[in-house]
Amino acid sequence: MSTGALAVGAEAPDFTLAGPDGTVEGHRGYRLRDYRGEPVVLVFYPGDDSPVCTRQLVAYTREFPSLSAEGATMLAISPQDLASHDRFAESQGGFAFPLLADVDKAVGQAYGILGPLGFYRRSIFVLDRAGRIRYRHRSLTGLGFQPAETLVAALREAGEPA
Repeated sequence: MSTGALAVGAEAPDFTLAGPDGTVEGHRGYRLRDYRGEPVVLVFYPGDDSPVCTRQLVAYTREFPSLSAEGATMLAISPQDLASHDRFAESQGGFAFPLLADVDKAVGQAYGILGPLGFYRRSIFVLDRAGRIRYRHRSLTGLGFQPAETLVAALREAGEPA
């Protein structure tokens, strides 16, 4: 797996991560390749229950209709385990997208979003229908996040031929 930042136009590394699915069992594996044919927004966030991450995911849930109107699926990924994700989602009344657990940070490493000490950097990747990266943003400070309007614009561009 790569440790460098992925370029726009590169094929997004595939992964399978566990997350909630609303069933009695509660969780399932989410495979990125299962979303080929539709645009995908990958939201890498540093931690459950942190102030900025909470504001970010709540804002994306509130604005989710504008994202889903573009035919997009959103997957939020952080290194906390499923129990932490479940508590976090419950404390916020749920999110409009699953929180996936990258406990060993292998996916974060593959996408080049780990900071010097191995912590997640707040990052966004918009993938087109073919699974290619059409937009990427990696925060250097972690104190802000991309607004939903920016993601909608990236999704519209991702729907056009490269």
